[in-house]
Amino acid sequence: MMRLGAVYGAVPAAERRPRKVTDSEGLYILLHPSGSMLWRLAYRFEGKQKVLALGRYPDVSLPKARKAAVDARALIADGYDPSVERKRAKVRAKTAAMDSTFRVVADAWFKARKVKWVESYSDRLRSRLDDDLLPDLGDMKIAAIEPVEVLACIRKIEQRDAPEMARRVLQMAGNIFRFGVATGQCPRNPAADVRDALASPKPVKHRPALKPGELPEFMRRLAQYDGAERTRLGLELVAHTMVRTSEVRFAHRDEFEGLDGQQALWRIPAARMKMRRDHLVPLSPRAVEIVKRLLVLAGNKPLLFDADTKSGVMSENTLIYAVYRMGYHSRASVHGLRSTASTILNEHEFNRDWIEMQLAHIEGSVRSIYNAAEWISGRRLMMTWWSTYLEHLMAGRNPDGTVHQEAANEDRLPEAAAAALRRMEDARS
Repeated sequence: MMRLGAVYGAVPAAERRPRKVTDSEGLYILLHPSGSMLWRLAYRFEGKQKVLALGRYPDVSLPKARKAAVDARALIADGYDPSVERKRAKVRAKTAAMDSTFRVVADAWFKARKVKWVESYSDRLRSRLDDDLLPDLGDMKIAAIEPVEVLACIRKIEQRDAPEMARRVLQMAGNIFRFGVATGQCPRNPAADVRDALASPKPVKHRPALKPGELPEFMRRLAQYDGAERTRLGLELVAHTMVRTSEVRFAHRDEFEGLDGQQALWRIPAARMKMRRDHLVPLSPRAVEIVKRLLVLAGNKPLLFDADTKSGVMSENTLIYAVYRMGYHSRASVHGLRSTASTILNEHEFNRDWIEMQLAHIEGSVRSIYNAAEWISGRRLMMTWWSTYLEHLMAGRNPDGTVHQEAANEDRLPEAAAAALRRMEDARS
C-alpha cells in the first residue's frame, strides 16, 4: 500500500489535507495527514450521493475491502441502502446481547398501559399475565424466545378447552413483544408467527336474552323471588336502570344524588365504566325506592352490595344464580335484560339516541363523547315510562297502548308514550 510520503510529496505538514487514492467502482482509501488510512465506498442510492465506511487499513486488507464493496453493491442492486442495513445490524446485535427477561418487559408494558384501564379490566389482564404467560416465559430472555416456545405456552390454555382465552392471551403476548421491540429489548415479535397454529375458536355464544313476550313471566317470578332481599333488589335495579351488572355490584352511596326530589340521579364515575367516561343514570320513582331500601340494608357501609369477597362486593355470580333459581338457566342472563329493554323501547319508537345513551353505548361522535348529560330530560321520561311498564308486569298486569314517536330528535316524551304512562298511573291508583 502506498506510503503517505509518496502522496503528499513536499507539501508542508501544516497544509496537508485528507487525500483520496481510488481503487475501482467507487472504492477508495482516504489518507489523513495523521497517518490513518480508511477504506470508503462512494455510491448513489435513490438519487443521493453517499459514503460507506469499510474499515481501517491494514486491519482491513485490500482484498477484504474489495469483497465488502462487492457485498454493498449487491445490497444496492436489491434495493437496500448498505448504510441503513449496517445500522440495523448493529441494533440487532445489541438487542441480542441484552439480558432482559420476558417478565421484566411484561411488567414494564403492564405499568405503561395500566393508567388507561379501568380497575376491573386491569385486574383481569394482570391475572392472565401471572397465570398464563409468566410461569412458562417469565424467566426466559425475551430476545431469545422462539415462536415454538410461545405456542407451547398457549397450547396449555387450549387444553383447558378455552380457545378464545388462548387467543386473548396470545394477543397480550404479542403486545408485550411489540413493546420489547419498540424499547430495543427484543428483535421481533415471535407471537405473530403463532396465530395460524391456534385451534379454531368455538362459535360465539351470546348471553341469552328474554324475548319481549317472555318478560312478563320473568318479572312476576322476580316479584315472588324468595331469596335474599338484596339480591332481588339488585336484579330489579339492573332492570329499572339498564346498567351493567358490575356497575350495580360496585355502586357507592356517594354516587346517588337528589333521592328526595324530582331529579334523582345516579352518577357512575368514569373509573367504573367500560368506556372510561362518567355515566349519568336518571332514576325513576321506583328506582329511587330500590336505592333507598338498599341504603338501609347497607347501614353505614359505603358500598350498597358490600360483601366478604376478594373484590369486597357481592360476587358476580350472585345475580345470575338468582336468575337460574327463578328457572331461567340457559334461557336468560342478567346482561340480557339490557338487550330486552332496548328491544322493547325501540319497538315503542322511543328516540334511539336516548336508548343508546342509557345503555352507555358510544358511537364516537364528539357530541356523544363529551356531553355525559345529553338527552337527560328525555331519558328521565323514558325511564319513568319503562319503570312503570315493569311494575305492571311484576303486578301481573299487561300495560297496553302503542307508542308513536313524531319528533325523534326532540327532547320530550312521545305523546303516545305519555298517554300510555297516564293510563298506567291511573290503573296503579
